[in-house]
Amino acid sequence: FTLPSGFEIRNTLALIYKSWRKIKNMVHWSPFVMSFKKKYPWIQLAGHAGSFKAAANGRILKKHCESEQRCLDRLMNDVLKPYVPIYHGDIVKDGERYNQMEDLLADFDSPCVMDCKMGVRTYLEEELSKARKKPSLRKDMYQKMIEVDPEAPTEEENSQHAVTKPRYMQWRETISSTATLGFRIEGIKKEDGTVNRDFKKTRTKEQVMDAFREFTKGNHNILNSYLNRLKGIRDTLETSPFFKTHEVIGSSLLFIHDKKEQAKVWMIDFGKTTPLPEGQVLQHNVPWIEGNREDGYLWGLDNLIEILTELSQHEDLH
Repeated sequence: FTLPSGFEIRNTLALIYKSWRKIKNMVHWSPFVMSFKKKYPWIQLAGHAGSFKAAANGRILKKHCESEQRCLDRLMNDVLKPYVPIYHGDIVKDGERYNQMEDLLADFDSPCVMDCKMGVRTYLEEELSKARKKPSLRKDMYQKMIEVDPEAPTEEENSQHAVTKPRYMQWRETISSTATLGFRIEGIKKEDGTVNRDFKKTRTKEQVMDAFREFTKGNHNILNSYLNRLKGIRDTLETSPFFKTHEVIGSSLLFIHDKKEQAKVWMIDFGKTTPLPEGQVLQHNVPWIEGNREDGYLWGLDNLIEILTELSQHEDLH
């Protein structure tokens, strides 16, 4: 028996270290972590950039919002719980407070994602009244407006090169299917990672059908899964104490499917969802007149169900 030389020991240690590094990398870049890291930017098809952070154990972190936290807390004890992300409480990370919730993309393989903003308006009534009392001019929103339609601003707005936020939001609704159908497509991410947010002028039923046809590639199984899920949401909304007693503004339905034909829809984004005064309830399917707080959520959902029903009944969708 001969003792190994210093060179052989160093070699062996180097190999062990190399193997350990390899194992460490394999653990760190496990399929879940990799898929999460790849998926993470896809979550946010709408809203403020940088609102989300990656987290472990199939969770995501979303910048803390008091009203959203209140909603999620209540939804965990409501019949709608199966249709919203599971809420895991709040957490402080890097000095910032976040709401922890389920990563809805975790079980999908290279998912396609669509964000549909629900309802006939995306602003609260108090935002309108505040803006009237103290109008704040927004040059950025004026810029967004003229990029879509140079004829949209009034003479006064053109001279100021600015519009108020509610003016922009109300105008934004009139050019999209929010006004015509009670929902609008905010963005789509395809399985290859490409994102399309160019739906500002998607207004008619036919245009929305085309977008869904392209999004699902006319796959009957995916369309039927979406349809069944939407009908489940619709039925549950009818019996939900939460839904009856909240004005649901700026909330979205998130559609997710993949090549394995897994397909699900969730209700997300409750930052602007507001409880009603004690004893008051909403219909969610009658016209909004300022003061009645109606949001048109059910009207939009019924139109969405009708569109997907028509699509799924077509023999040749391509």
